[in-house]
Amino acid sequence: MGNLCCCVQVDQSTVAIKERFGKFDEVLDPGCHCLPWIFGSQLSGHLSLRLQQLDVRCETKTKDNVFVNVVASIQYRALADKASDAFYKLSNTRTQIQAYVFDVIRASVPKLDLDDAFEQKNEIAKAVEDELEKAMSTYGYEIVQTLIVDIEPDEHVKRAMNEINAAARLRVAANEKAEAEKILQIKRSEGDAEAKYLAGLGIASQRQAIVDGLRDSVLGFSENVPGTTAKDIMDMVLVTQYFDTMKEIGAASKSSAVFIPHGPGAIRDVASQIRDGLLQASAHQ
Repeated sequence: MGNLCCCVQVDQSTVAIKERFGKFDEVLDPGCHCLPWIFGSQLSGHLSLRLQQLDVRCETKTKDNVFVNVVASIQYRALADKASDAFYKLSNTRTQIQAYVFDVIRASVPKLDLDDAFEQKNEIAKAVEDELEKAMSTYGYEIVQTLIVDIEPDEHVKRAMNEINAAARLRVAANEKAEAEKILQIKRSEGDAEAKYLAGLGIASQRQAIVDGLRDSVLGFSENVPGTTAKDIMDMVLVTQYFDTMKEIGAASKSSAVFIPHGPGAIRDVASQIRDGLLQASAHQ
């Protein structure tokens, strides 16, 4: 009906291509236009100016001989001021863009190892965008954005990569565990050495206190009981300590039985041995 009335309507974000007697005449913007078909004017078609997206899946090989599928997402649109070029110069825009994407990806990815391809996705996308922009601008199209949305290696390769990653993490965990055990053993050894050192100091201090106490006892007894020798006093002190020890052992309900010589001659030998040891210790001070 619009054509019969010589009027046509062009929708928003769309332009129409007007021809006269089969030859391009002008680009019609959105709105209502008069199209006198009796003078040879007609619409050849419409061209959308909306942003369009094309997802391209390209199989290629990396530098380390791993086959991957690279998925690129191309966002493009026709330019209003070059609508005639976009309408007439290309018969299949999507196929043309796909061919350029294949060409750039298959020239870029084989120069990279698989790990580098994952790390340099932005560089690959930039190379694709630059090449498309240079080629498609002559056909009236603008490349808005190019994204490498995925790089998919073979399933066996992905499994191997995961196993390598898992093994590396297990190796790091084992090293950390061994380091922790090493630190624990060092700290335990340092604590044991310090404990033994302090125990040795305690024993030395105890023995020194015993020697000092016995010396004070001998000196005090000699002053209060004239005529006694140091040997007599030491024998009496040692015998007294001996019987005190025997008494404590017998009085304890859960003490272990200790059998030592306790005859008079044996006591004299014990006293002699203790006295000699104490005197030697005093002589070394």
